[in-house]
Amino acid sequence: MMPCIVGFFLEFQSAIHTMQMPFRPLTRVLATAGLITFLATSVQAQGVRPEVGKPLQQASELLKAGKAKDALAKVKEAEAVGGLTAAEQNTVNRMKASAAQRAGDLPAAISALEALYPKVSGTEQNQVAEQLASAHAQAKNNATAADWLKKAEQGGYTSPTLKQLQSYLQSASGDYSAIAKSAAAAVSGAEEAGRKPEEADLLRLADAYQRTGNAAGNISTLEKLLQHYPKKDYWAAYLGRLPRKPGFSDRFGVDVGRLKLANNLFTKGEDYFELAQLALQADQPAEAAAIMKKGFDAKLLGVGADGDRHKRLAELAQKKVQEGAKSLLASLPEAEAAKDGNQLAKIGMAVIGVGQSDQGIPLLEKALAKGGLKRPEDVKLRLGLAQLKAGNRAKATQTLRGVGGNEGAADIARLALMAPAN
Repeated sequence: MMPCIVGFFLEFQSAIHTMQMPFRPLTRVLATAGLITFLATSVQAQGVRPEVGKPLQQASELLKAGKAKDALAKVKEAEAVGGLTAAEQNTVNRMKASAAQRAGDLPAAISALEALYPKVSGTEQNQVAEQLASAHAQAKNNATAADWLKKAEQGGYTSPTLKQLQSYLQSASGDYSAIAKSAAAAVSGAEEAGRKPEEADLLRLADAYQRTGNAAGNISTLEKLLQHYPKKDYWAAYLGRLPRKPGFSDRFGVDVGRLKLANNLFTKGEDYFELAQLALQADQPAEAAAIMKKGFDAKLLGVGADGDRHKRLAELAQKKVQEGAKSLLASLPEAEAAKDGNQLAKIGMAVIGVGQSDQGIPLLEKALAKGGLKRPEDVKLRLGLAQLKAGNRAKATQTLRGVGGNEGAADIARLALMAPAN
């Protein structure tokens, strides 16, 4: 796994590549064949002689008790009776495949399934083909596994296990273009049907895009993972890549840091310290003070060689907050008389920055209404974030969904609505 793919994919890849591959117990195949019912009732009803049925019943009980090797020995007793009828042989092969698989005897499981395949039909035959694909994949016989998988597909069969097998075999072949194509089809199919895409399909797609150099597709898929499966690892992956997105502006670095903090991704004091510095540079001293407090509460700031430096920054942030909005609002008449809303926007953001959102939000709204803004999308973003922080999610949602542009404001706006409350 390439390091830049991020840790969230490692668990998924491990599940595929270490392969305890999905060679699941044959309960569905057995149920289709009627064997479970047979074992629970009578051997005569299935046309199986008692000398064959008895050891098979014992094998069933041993399997239930987790004694697969002993169960396989009982199956061999039934097999050794001799003169088995076609029905008896099929029943033996079904049980042998199940017991051998659970006992870790892949050759025996494969042999039993291959003998069973031409003797059954319909859904059961497709399921046996799927089981053979799984078993051969476990045995590293990938070409043979692919052949059996095709047989199951040609029979019109589909299942989650079959999809996972497809993913594994494509990955083993290194054909990431094929993986991207099949995963993208699965994701778009779910979306068109109004369903949430499967997490595994999104993971496969993100990895395939990464490996084929499709950076835009990769980050778009990571965002879908956040939307549908907002896990901490996915946030870390996405936010780690977002600043490298083509066109993304450095001025949104503070916003990326805020999202990392909101998702508990800070692990060292320097994380808090750097974000607080960025907040101060963005004229947001109240936020800087709150960030520093969180760092002190986590016992990651105020300790060690940089402890005094941390305290000085916290004191500076508090000082700027205490100065309040009085001096900022002194220039308000001039800003209101201006032809454009740029000065109003600057004052509004600064007032919000000292913790007075109730005064700052109306100023941003006035700035947008006045127009002529150098960066109107930035102002919309700041207004939406302020509304969100003030607890007015309905208005914030309306504002943030209206943020556009390609420098990062729209990305931050979407993520802000997905992020947990901070």
